[in-house]
Amino acid sequence: MFSAKKLNGSQDSISLMNCRRLPARLTTGEAAIVLGFQEHDIAPLVAAKLLTPLGKPAPNAPKYFASVDILTAAEDREWLSQATRTLSKHWHGKNERKRVTRDSAVPLEIAA
Repeated sequence: MFSAKKLNGSQDSISLMNCRRLPARLTTGEAAIVLGFQEHDIAPLVAAKLLTPLGKPAPNAPKYFASVDILTAAEDREWLSQATRTLSKHWHGKNERKRVTRDSAVPLEIAA
């Protein structure tokens, strides 16, 4: 159905959403499409234990998710609210760290 490559473009998203039945295992990109998040948002959700990958994958291994779990989460308003708050806090903290690092950098003076 889908290759192991990353899903990119709206055509792949439309293909996934038009499936009569989702595959039993979803990749990170496919799970993101079903949930309405970006692919890079899935890792913080796993870290916050809001999503659980199948098996016990190594930190650098590809993650797969049960489609029944993803569909259940997609229909749960409370879960979606919690996931959105978690992502908001995650990205706020990440941007704040970046801003603090940038502001604390000492500018180099040009020798004349």
